[in-house]
Amino acid sequence: MKTARAAWRRLEPVHGMIYFVPEARRRYGDLGLSGRAGYFASRSAAFGRASAELIISTFYNFNPAFVRRAVVGAWDVTTPQQVLDARYAAAGEALRRAAIHELPALDEVLALTHRAAEAACENGQGRPLFAAHAALPWPDEPVLRLWHAQTLLREFRGDGHVACLLSEGVGGLEALILHAATGEVPVAFLRASRAWPEEEWAGAQERLRERGLLDGDALSPEGVRLRRHIEDRTDRLALPAYAALGDSGCARLAELASPFGRAVKEAGLIQLG
Repeated sequence: MKTARAAWRRLEPVHGMIYFVPEARRRYGDLGLSGRAGYFASRSAAFGRASAELIISTFYNFNPAFVRRAVVGAWDVTTPQQVLDARYAAAGEALRRAAIHELPALDEVLALTHRAAEAACENGQGRPLFAAHAALPWPDEPVLRLWHAQTLLREFRGDGHVACLLSEGVGGLEALILHAATGEVPVAFLRASRAWPEEEWAGAQERLRERGLLDGDALSPEGVRLRRHIEDRTDRLALPAYAALGDSGCARLAELASPFGRAVKEAGLIQLG
């Protein structure tokens, strides 16, 4: 389970950069999508003309009022297919800027990741955001095939994570606060990107303190245990994809993935500020 998680985490920047790069913002802007509309429309376009309520449900931790404001009129100015085309084009541009295509292990990393993604496609029940992306055609170009494969694995894991949060009675805002309390991601970034009002954030913090999950703004021992439990369950739910590789394949992918994630970061494709 640890090697599968390492394989996913080390390659995840290859997918995650799409939410930060100027190539994406520019292409969404060319379609008439301004501000955060590009993010919500591009990640949900696999559903078709996704409603705000569908996005709120599947993305889970964004302020619902923020989502509704951001996506109003989005499908009046463009189509899901145009947005998907723009997203893939932006991903290709950005990853070539990071010189992913020049890394010698590209073919092997793609083969391993593709095999895991195909295994995930055989286990898509109960994972709506993943299933929508799994129905999209595979690109032909190797860099885009790798990005698509990692996108599938990210959404496969993400849907499982939401299921774990729901089963533990942790809502979207509470999940965000517990994540912030780990110190893994700057609190300012999480608050700004998810757009929860200060009073709602503070109210959810107080509820988490009453549950014994926070000590001040930090995780309590019980909060640490719950976070670990949720992450471990998320890992287990992601295993149907990585089981296709076996332990040796996961270890090999984890080993080979590091230069790919590092190339994305060193090219400045992920900026949290």
